[in-house]
Amino acid sequence: MPSSVALGSKAVDEYLAKVPPAFRKELTKLRRTIRAAAPRATETISYMMPAFRDGGVLVWYAAFRDHCSFFVGSHKVRRRFAKELKPFDQGKGTLHFTPTNPLPADLIRRIVRARVSENRARSAK
Repeated sequence: MPSSVALGSKAVDEYLAKVPPAFRKELTKLRRTIRAAAPRATETISYMMPAFRDGGVLVWYAAFRDHCSFFVGSHKVRRRFAKELKPFDQGKGTLHFTPTNPLPADLIRRIVRARVSENRARSAK
């Protein structure tokens, strides 16, 4: 898949079509949750992973051999939610999850909204 090119939801659909079914289901739920939390955001492929942009990249997500990852995209937001993220934290910006240990949708919504606010505040300066 092309990287760092804003190809929209079609490219994300193509990415998800290549993901194993169990992970595809989790990533599809995650995608819906992110979209609901940031309805003005656009989808893209960045660093060869699906991402959402709104005044800059908000978050990324991806599937790997034995887990899925969610990338918060902000050290400040990660610190804000550190206690809740601890069970999923794998360092260097990566949160690992699986179908048997999914990320809580409410937590994802709050992270995405925090990232939208952070990007808008930065753009307002």
